[in-house]
Amino acid sequence: MTNSKKETTNISKVHIKTFGCQMNEYDSKKIIDILRTHKNAELTSKVEEADIIILNTCSIREKAQEKVFSDLGRIKEFKKNKPELIIGVGGCVASQEGSEILRRAPFVDIVFGPQTLHKVSEMLDSRIKYNKPQIDISFPEIEKFDAMPPSTVEGPTAFVSIMEGCSKYCSFCVVPYTRGTEISRPFEDVLIEVADLADNGVKEVTLLGQNVNAYRGQLNNTTNTADLAMLIEYIHEIPGIERIRYTTSHPREMTKRIYEAYTNLPKLVSFLHLPVQSGSDRILSSMKRGYSAIEYKSIIRNLRIARSGLKISSDFIVGFPGETEIDFQKTLSLIEEIEFDTSFSFIYSPRPGTPAANIKDTIQYDEKLNRLQRLQNLINTQAKNIANSMLGTVQKVLIEGKSKLNNNELMGRTENNRVVNFVSFNNKIGDIVNIEITKVNSNTLRGKIIN
Repeated sequence: MTNSKKETTNISKVHIKTFGCQMNEYDSKKIIDILRTHKNAELTSKVEEADIIILNTCSIREKAQEKVFSDLGRIKEFKKNKPELIIGVGGCVASQEGSEILRRAPFVDIVFGPQTLHKVSEMLDSRIKYNKPQIDISFPEIEKFDAMPPSTVEGPTAFVSIMEGCSKYCSFCVVPYTRGTEISRPFEDVLIEVADLADNGVKEVTLLGQNVNAYRGQLNNTTNTADLAMLIEYIHEIPGIERIRYTTSHPREMTKRIYEAYTNLPKLVSFLHLPVQSGSDRILSSMKRGYSAIEYKSIIRNLRIARSGLKISSDFIVGFPGETEIDFQKTLSLIEEIEFDTSFSFIYSPRPGTPAANIKDTIQYDEKLNRLQRLQNLINTQAKNIANSMLGTVQKVLIEGKSKLNNNELMGRTENNRVVNFVSFNNKIGDIVNIEITKVNSNTLRGKIIN
């Protein structure tokens, strides 16, 4: 490939594959906004017609790196037929692997971390100008947010990243090493972004962070800071915003002020994702989570006192090194007591560079799988019971679009994130309507408009 050929590369269509969490989904949308702003590029779902393919990666799960390299092997074939194709790897695997990606996959053009995605456009320019792969996995603090173009509004809901990184250093977690320590966006910057989204028709915002309730944003160019509760209080007053969510939280950062927010702020939805990971104090200590099972249950009790009917979802790690059947039974007991409304559960996978990776793992995989299935069966039963309890109730539903089951119907979500399909001739996307739940299906609800 000659330098002159690279200089004339046209970047008009981008295909992006996103791995992992909501934060990565947010980052992928920002990457597209950047390429749309600086390269006039548009998103395509057809990988074969793309001028640039980006893998936005996540390293939370086992063998994440190998999955990325496997995907790169398939993408390589597209580059054989289209030599001017640009291939980029971003996200946490990029941050963790760095130059190793270029060593194992020398056909990759750019490698960038979660904190340098705002540099994608200039990295492309440098790749084309110097005919040399570019890599930047540094950790500039707030620069990422300052350099972002305005968000593209796509419907009545939007993610708003209010902080990056995590400083908790749980023994199993790679996030502090791939996304850095906790950095919060200035208070006013977040409010301006939310107000702009509201002006463009957004009704629901989800505040994002790896440890979102640790938010401490600089207040009005002073040394004072605003916490998450204060941020929610101000967003609550922005005209047009009708629903506020936040994720992902840490139990150690739950405060009295957040409890008060649930009491006083009706736009804050009656649903919270609060990862617990285990119900065993011994395992929680080994995980370095910083709380006990009874402290977690106390937090849930306080939240439900503040907001009656609050639904909780969580994360669970099964088969952490040293977990016994007794430890696992304590997790099941905690689940039975709290009654979770859906959750994410995984078999423990060691992440390179984390303290837990050095703990000897003596649990057989078959036993881990058995425990996971037992836990998921219990969670699924609870989620089904909660769904059945909604039958005959009237739920406030934000209309998000047409039903995937029937193009002549609409769909929306309840406060606890249940999808409801219904018939309406007088409502539009973005409306919040009262829906009586008339049927509970396996993954969705059905309802009818209540005037």
